[in-house]
Amino acid sequence: MIDFWLAAGLLLLVALSFLLIPVLRSRRAQLEEDRTALNVALYQERVAELQVQQQEGVLDAAQMDAGRAEAARELLADTEGVAAPRVTRLGKAAPLLAAILVPVLGLGLYLHFGASDKVELTREFAQAPQSMEQMTRRLERAVAAQPDSAEALYFLGRTYMTQDRPADAAKIFERTVNLAGRQPELLGQWAQAQYFADGKKWSDKVQALTDEALKADPKEVTSLGLLGIAAFEGQRYQEAIDYWNRLLEQLPPDDQSRIALQGGITRASEKLVASGGKVAQAPAAKPAALLKVRVDLAADLKAKVQPGDSVFIFARATSGPPAPLAAKRLTVADLPATVELGDGDAMMPQLKLSNFPEVQLVARISRAGQPTAGEWIGRSQPLASSTTAPQQVTIDSPDK
Repeated sequence: MIDFWLAAGLLLLVALSFLLIPVLRSRRAQLEEDRTALNVALYQERVAELQVQQQEGVLDAAQMDAGRAEAARELLADTEGVAAPRVTRLGKAAPLLAAILVPVLGLGLYLHFGASDKVELTREFAQAPQSMEQMTRRLERAVAAQPDSAEALYFLGRTYMTQDRPADAAKIFERTVNLAGRQPELLGQWAQAQYFADGKKWSDKVQALTDEALKADPKEVTSLGLLGIAAFEGQRYQEAIDYWNRLLEQLPPDDQSRIALQGGITRASEKLVASGGKVAQAPAAKPAALLKVRVDLAADLKAKVQPGDSVFIFARATSGPPAPLAAKRLTVADLPATVELGDGDAMMPQLKLSNFPEVQLVARISRAGQPTAGEWIGRSQPLASSTTAPQQVTIDSPDK
């Protein structure tokens, strides 16, 4: 903040100069006016002396006129170059008063309406925190400075959960939902915080939050995990197994939490068997989709492309989100080439090839390296995502 206040001080000096320079100029003009008045008084005194000398007979009429003319020339010489007196209605105190009030008023307005706290926060966040407590304090200050920032509230709520402060987290997530809307992920986070804040006691409020979250998104991971925990604590082991299996399907293969989740499913299964129950077999998962596609370039385009041009090969749902389900990147120099597109290449875990019955294969050449726009393109006919036969895509058309 030091550099900020230095810059503010320099700007203040510039502003004061516009107020103080006229005051100094007025003082100089006052001195010139006082000197002119003195010269006029001396002229009048000289003329009076000449008149007395004429009355006493010392000077005749011609000498009287010569003396008066000489005094007038001296007066003219002394006052030559003096500007005409300026008339002001502000008075001498007004500029000085303004010079004092302007910086005081400006500082007061800045401290009230300004954003010095946000500037300081920006500087702090540019440096890595030294501890979790320091990060928490920064987030609390960010929320205080920007109470309408849903993002700041969300991160503060997550931080409270890592510090085992679920009651504080529940209040923060409630504010986040009020600001950002009733998004499934936020509802799940709120329900989880509320559950632990209530001492791991299931309540109608928590049930309503998880129901709303899963109704909007049946794959909302926090709600699935929370319902599994609640079912396990309530000795409803089969429900816990079902919820956790659904959650397991949403996690990436390399997610570290899969080990702990699988351990929970194993413990629930053991307790269910120990109580005389039988673990219901989970429905068979859909086989992973894997499409093989050979990409080539039309003969009439080979002279128009460059070896370093990017080639994007992707599959997208014929009826569904426009985002690619799986993608690979090559260059023109690699063509012709055969690639595989499968669930492991999914751009997002919830958008897998196997989740959509019909897809289309697309290959695009982009000289600028942009996957969404290029110069030439090739498309396949719609095909089932379970197709195992190799497919052919030829890039042969302008990309419009």
